[in-house]
Amino acid sequence: MHELKKKIILAAALLVLVISFGTAGYMVIEDWTFIDSLYMTIITLASVGYKEVHVLSRSGMVFTIVLIIGGVGTVLYALNAGAKILLEGELRQVFWRRRLEKKIRELKDHYIVCGYGRMGKIICRELYEKHMKFVVVEKMPEVITNGEDLLIFPGDATKDEVLRELGIERAKGLISVLPTDAENLFVVLSARVLNPKLTIVARAGEEGSEQKLLRAGADKVVSPYQIGGLRIAHTVLKPAVVDFIEFATKSGNIDLQMEEVSIGEHSRLVGKTLDESGIGRELGIIIVAIRKPNGEMMFNPTFRSAITGGDMLIALGEISKLKVLEDLAAQRS
Repeated sequence: MHELKKKIILAAALLVLVISFGTAGYMVIEDWTFIDSLYMTIITLASVGYKEVHVLSRSGMVFTIVLIIGGVGTVLYALNAGAKILLEGELRQVFWRRRLEKKIRELKDHYIVCGYGRMGKIICRELYEKHMKFVVVEKMPEVITNGEDLLIFPGDATKDEVLRELGIERAKGLISVLPTDAENLFVVLSARVLNPKLTIVARAGEEGSEQKLLRAGADKVVSPYQIGGLRIAHTVLKPAVVDFIEFATKSGNIDLQMEEVSIGEHSRLVGKTLDESGIGRELGIIIVAIRKPNGEMMFNPTFRSAITGGDMLIALGEISKLKVLEDLAAQRS
């Protein structure tokens, strides 16, 4: 937007400067009136070939030659700049930017994804398939495609003003997967100050960066290289386990899926045991673990395990059945 304004102002200023120069020149050299001088300047710069307003003196002829040589080129440059703005879609880019900013201002309880590289695209695909509200910020303009059905904001995520434009005060979480650990560290520090309640997940590339990111304010730090190395080793050592995990966590799998189901404080399931809730018997869902509000994880709970408000059920089952469980968890008693 700023660059476009500069181009428009520059083109307009050049036109005004040349027209003023020509008008003043004829008024001084030929002693013509303002209207006659302005008219002579316009028809000269436009190269329309009309007859002179008055007979030119020798000095006026020399001035007209100078005006044609310098002024016509300036006018052509200004017209070319204006055509370029229209033909190359710069005005359309401005309107697109305004619509994008309007959509971002309407977001609330959304996620901010910093970085749209290989990892960022995978994250966005998963969030999109789960119908989560999110916006992406990416400073490399070549990776931004306006045609994509995503909110992709061009900017530097390490800057506070950019994070504010993305509505970080209203956001639910932030995911930073920028290319370097230093950039991710800057983002985490800024985000934590701007929104102390924000859930922050950051990517760590180098060994030792995890603790720095955690100290900076990240809630979770993920190291792709460590996870990738473990996955490769487990593929060799425990291939059946890896196949099951991939099958259960693969996006779009309709046969089996592992999900988190949050239990509200006033849910109808509160106070019941897993057996009484009918989750396993009626829905055929396996509760793998229960995460308590204090962060304690109860693995392989028994049928006598009680469900309390604020629990997070780690459930394994068909997508349709998991949706039924989510509805039950949301229903008030």
